[in-house]
Amino acid sequence: MSKRIGIRREDKSIWERRVPIVPEDARRLQEEHGIEVIVQPSDIRVFREEEFTQAGIRAEEDISTCPVVFAVKEIPEYVFQPKHTYMFFAHVIKGQPYNMPMLKRMMELGCQLIDYEKVTDEKGRRLIFFGRHAGLSGMIETLWALGQRLDWEGIPNPFSDLRQTYQYDSLAEAKAAVSALGERIAREGLPEQITPLICGFAGYGNVFRGADEIIELLPVKEIEPHEVATVAQSTDYAQNALYKVVFKEEHTVEPLSPADRFELQDYYGHPEKYRGTFSNYLPYLTLLVNCVYWEEKYPRLVTKADLKQLYGGEEPPRLRVIGDISCDIEGAIEGTVKSTEPDEPVFVYDPFEDRAIDGAAGQGPVIMAVDILPSELPRDASTYFSGVLMDYVPAIAQADYSVPFEELDLPPAIKRALIVHRGELTPDYRYLEEYVHELE
Repeated sequence: MSKRIGIRREDKSIWERRVPIVPEDARRLQEEHGIEVIVQPSDIRVFREEEFTQAGIRAEEDISTCPVVFAVKEIPEYVFQPKHTYMFFAHVIKGQPYNMPMLKRMMELGCQLIDYEKVTDEKGRRLIFFGRHAGLSGMIETLWALGQRLDWEGIPNPFSDLRQTYQYDSLAEAKAAVSALGERIAREGLPEQITPLICGFAGYGNVFRGADEIIELLPVKEIEPHEVATVAQSTDYAQNALYKVVFKEEHTVEPLSPADRFELQDYYGHPEKYRGTFSNYLPYLTLLVNCVYWEEKYPRLVTKADLKQLYGGEEPPRLRVIGDISCDIEGAIEGTVKSTEPDEPVFVYDPFEDRAIDGAAGQGPVIMAVDILPSELPRDASTYFSGVLMDYVPAIAQADYSVPFEELDLPPAIKRALIVHRGELTPDYRYLEEYVHELE
């Protein structure tokens, strides 16, 4: 076989059990494309070493002989080999300070960096992602967190039946548990103390679609944002169902100038002309599930001041849990002051002391902020991801990276994701030079 690729073990977290290429797809690469695959052994990977060897894949500790290496999360600086090509979630496109030394090292060694996050079509839509599985896992964790919170409040509730996502063997088993929960809600109803139960979703992309896949396993009535206050204050509501509401940009911000109207493209291009208005809905929600992509230029969805005002009233607010699936630290949900891991997935944000209290007990909202949610469904997520990636692996493995960038023969979607080529930032990513130079 003339071409060889490596699959690196994941070691950023003990919870990271995913793999970018699953055994069956690795077998296809060897048999159908003549690409030799070597996998690095791992004690935590969801696909065991024997599954790879049974598929005809050799397991070796040293993958430095592989000129192209695939991983899921960031790779330590000492691993990189001169002029090699690496594809992983790099987390550098915002100039993230913690990954600039890694980026600089790749440049010094003349490497290629292809970032999954930037594999997009001509309209900028991502093509390779774990977003759906983040939504699936995050919604289950959010419902589990609600059960934990209500238990602390002394309110018997059906959500206590749920386990955390990673405690299920598969997505199918997890969905069966949520469906059973839905049947119980339909049969017995929800506790009077939390009805009407209104679950708000911010965002409507891939992450939301995964979360929605879970919530729709429960008895749900969908309402519009303008109906939220009316339903929350009504005495005529469904006790055997949850209310679902999806918020889009036009519901969460408004122009600073009363003379202007909301226009989506104007908001994307000039977010400084808008202010957040989501606090108008916050008093009426029981759950808030954040699925939005956020950058500092945009208004926050929920500020620390919003939470301080909400929890500063005479009566405890309706809001119990914020499932921050997007998990940007002090980002769209400013109270997300830290990320969490699956064994301790939630904390209470105390808005008066501006601090996180591990667990579900305390004054303030419970915030679920696991930043590697797809790893809680490692087999399902890996199989899906690998299946999409397979469309591009042969071209990535067979490309001649020694030629100038303009002559490089890669699928357009992959070329758009090539951040570093022969140690140089490619044209679309030269803005990162200022972040790299800050290290000097």
